[in-house]
Amino acid sequence: MLVSEFLNDDRFELVTDTINDKLIKGAYCGDLLSWVMSHAKKGDLWCTVLTHANVVAIATLLEVSCVIICESAPIESETIKKANQEKVNLIKTKLNSVEVIKKLWVENG
Repeated sequence: MLVSEFLNDDRFELVTDTINDKLIKGAYCGDLLSWVMSHAKKGDLWCTVLTHANVVAIATLLEVSCVIICESAPIESETIKKANQEKVNLIKTKLNSVEVIKKLWVENG
């Protein structure tokens, strides 16, 4: 599934200015940056409640398909600015990580 297809669901909102349409190859949920760095994979959709600019640095390093900020966590303006600069797809949702993964695999087959 492409990030643009994922965004067809109105429960998700692109926070960055433009979409960098990447293929979602898997998913990872985590809020400890060092742990995410050692376990998430290229192409993963990453679910987190972390919203500081270091999230963008990790997303860029790992080349994840997108970062989903879950549970309506307030996103710092510096994070959005950095995501725009690095062309990282930053998406927000009211859903929790489990609900996001359910959407990805159960609802979309």
